[in-house]
Amino acid sequence: MKKIWTYLALGGVLLTTGCSKFDEINTNPETPSTVRPSMLATRIVLNLARQSNTKGFMQPYMLTKEIAWTELTESYQYNSLGERDISMMAINDAHFMAKFATSDALANSYNGLMYFARAMKFYDATMSVGDIPYKDALKGETEKIYFPKYDTQKEVFLGILNELELADKLFAEGVKFDGDPIFSGDIIKWRKLVNSFALNVLIQLSKKNADGELNVKERFKSIFINKPIFEGNADNFQVTHEDKADQTYPFYKVSNSFVIYPIVSTEIIDRLKQYQDRRLFYYANPSALQIANGKQSNDFNAYVGTDPSLSFSEIAELKKKNDYSKLNDRYTELVSGEPTQQYSYAHLCFVVAEAAARGWVAESPVNWYKKGIAASMKFISDNTPNTAQFTHNMPLDEGYINLAVTTYGNQFPVSPEGQLEAIITQKYLASYLQGVMTPYYDYRRTGYPKWKINPASSLNSVAPQKIPVRWRYPALEYNYNASNLDEAMKRQYDGNDEINQLMWILK
Repeated sequence: MKKIWTYLALGGVLLTTGCSKFDEINTNPETPSTVRPSMLATRIVLNLARQSNTKGFMQPYMLTKEIAWTELTESYQYNSLGERDISMMAINDAHFMAKFATSDALANSYNGLMYFARAMKFYDATMSVGDIPYKDALKGETEKIYFPKYDTQKEVFLGILNELELADKLFAEGVKFDGDPIFSGDIIKWRKLVNSFALNVLIQLSKKNADGELNVKERFKSIFINKPIFEGNADNFQVTHEDKADQTYPFYKVSNSFVIYPIVSTEIIDRLKQYQDRRLFYYANPSALQIANGKQSNDFNAYVGTDPSLSFSEIAELKKKNDYSKLNDRYTELVSGEPTQQYSYAHLCFVVAEAAARGWVAESPVNWYKKGIAASMKFISDNTPNTAQFTHNMPLDEGYINLAVTTYGNQFPVSPEGQLEAIITQKYLASYLQGVMTPYYDYRRTGYPKWKINPASSLNSVAPQKIPVRWRYPALEYNYNASNLDEAMKRQYDGNDEINQLMWILK
């Protein structure tokens, strides 16, 4: 041990006496010597906007029953949730962006991005598990708080809403900024995203409408009337893909051995067939068996969904018969695929439609419902080559979209509950392989869409007749922050970290 410390001391002397020469020799002229805020911004924006790739890309859509998986039994498909990471490491240096800004106005823009990133990350974490560290989070470096206390979910949501309000204010006082690969630093587009996301957060608080401190209804109405929000698909918070390293569509076939495993579920196909909705022809390929038996690819009956609640052995047997629909070729054969969305204009339209149906805003629910369907169809059409391979000769052209939207509008239910089911169902259909966990969050909050549950195949051992409503806290929290976690567990779930326990937002 003495020798080790001797060598360390000697090294210190050498560094002290020779650092000038060392720095001169080892300075890389191609590496920046100071951090630019744009460098941090790019990393943070992409972390917020990107989805996983290869198999990880599909896993949320197993949970939301959009696909069935044919490789092995997947826990998400069969209603088993494990741990969920709630760390904020991806944004732990977001506050440095403004410190490196060259003007106050530029600092406002980067701080606006920081507060939005915080809001989005804290939202994802609390929606996953319940109570989380919030007030003490991300203070390890600045205040030496290494074991943060857990805040109640209500406190977290109040913080999220306040940070979104501050983000909007700062962007409004900011200027165009560098390092933004999504909106090219356009502060108007960022304000639209911030406020549209805030409306999404508020609709997820629908069960807390009576809470005076949250003031959900009035907050929603104020943002909707007074703040800029998404106005069309050009405002979507999405990543576009191209033929460059790490920029291809997440399920493009090159170097992706998992493309053979997903097949389209009955939850998607049966609903689209019920409505004679041409999005079916863009989401799926026809059953090989049905084509062999004489059906055409533009025949709704040529498309066969697979019930994702069937046991894996049953699904494997069905696949052997070739009577199933796999993903449309545009998801696997095109390097660009389609842009992958976190939040979209169509999503916003259904949020406003739901708020209108609940009486939060003086708007027509059916009008916003129709806008959401039209935006979904237009997005798909605009991002798909107009060839038979991808459209099966059933194009989503302007004439069809107008007719389909009118038909949907004429069928819009009269009863409030019927309207809610229709809105959430169409939001689900518009979210096919998009929006990650949003359809799951809507399902556990509203019960819609009515997904089929099979207790015989369920891996939810405590309540096989139910889809679980949360993830468990990660092992790292038990290992390093146990006392604070234990307090939060007792407060919420009587100490039982179990996937069927209702978090505050769902009570």
